[in-house]
Amino acid sequence: MLQTREPEDSRPVLIMAADEGRFGRLGEVRACWCPPGIRPVVPKQQVREYVYAYAAVAPHLGQMTSLILPYANTKMMSLFLKQVSQDFAEYFIILQVDRAAWHRSKSLQIPENIRILPQPSHSPELMPVEHIWEDIRENYFYNRILKSMDKVVDSLCQGLVALSSDPERLRSLTYFPHLRISC
Repeated sequence: MLQTREPEDSRPVLIMAADEGRFGRLGEVRACWCPPGIRPVVPKQQVREYVYAYAAVAPHLGQMTSLILPYANTKMMSLFLKQVSQDFAEYFIILQVDRAAWHRSKSLQIPENIRILPQPSHSPELMPVEHIWEDIRENYFYNRILKSMDKVVDSLCQGLVALSSDPERLRSLTYFPHLRISC
């Protein structure tokens, strides 16, 4: 990874992880608290409309960047990588990703300050961003009916902004041991 960057590039190396999550109006019922003796009533809906959240986290810094995009494909991933490159322009980034087809596509446009590091196949437990998705789903989506895709995007934005604004929480969710290396 590091040997592929230009010799005069002296930017510090930053290890990050990126993933996409699908969010929509397909409700999921989860256990919830209620007083003893009362059975909770929880709504559920079956509307199959989705948007995709892309997030890249720098656990060491407690920072992340994210975009909400209409699809999960190579074109959207290229757009997202461009945003990550701009947001962390002062770093040379090693970006852990899963093995989704759009992460391995020959037409993926990878900025000059990013190198892609695919994680082993069938190992979602190695992806720190999965914890971000679970946190957002738990706090902004479960047991809720969202009447429009605008409401889905609003809830998703609230969750992403809340995590971005809390570096310690973000770090506690995502700073996995395999990311605690220095280059």
